[in-house]
Amino acid sequence: MTIDPRYPIGKFEPQPFSTEQKEKWLFDIKFLPEELERSIVNLDAIQIHSPYREGGWTLQQVIHHVADSHMNAYIRFKLGLTEDSPTIKPYEEKKWAQLPDVEAVPVNVSLTLLHALHQRWYQTIKDLTDADWNRTVIHPQHGKEMSLWFLLGMYAWHGKHHTSHITSLRDGKGW
Repeated sequence: MTIDPRYPIGKFEPQPFSTEQKEKWLFDIKFLPEELERSIVNLDAIQIHSPYREGGWTLQQVIHHVADSHMNAYIRFKLGLTEDSPTIKPYEEKKWAQLPDVEAVPVNVSLTLLHALHQRWYQTIKDLTDADWNRTVIHPQHGKEMSLWFLLGMYAWHGKHHTSHITSLRDGKGW
């Protein structure tokens, strides 16, 4: 079986609510910054500026994208917890990945941001009630309501998805 380099861990598959699954996904949120940081240990500037696949983002773009995405996720969770089915603001992730900061700012800045952000995010959601996980936000780009439970799973997957882009490239290149 050939692995699609765009989805090295497969596409996100929503899961029904369970305490066991919640703990796994919360663990993923809590420890993503460390996993992402470990994925780039000892890479040099040329490697950091290499695309993870033909036509794909560079590792630098991937790391900055995770920070951009997860900042939006944190805000989406806070909106979902404090408002009734708010409409969230989508963003053009491909255009964000081409902005000057993504090229100019070293990846350690986004990794530092992710450490702080994930600590705040985890503390916000770790003790939510079962009813809280059913709270929703409206994603206008997808035209549907999304529960906080769905978002938890999606962002837990998202972090692993992009970390795997990096580790798959490293494995393939013998880095």
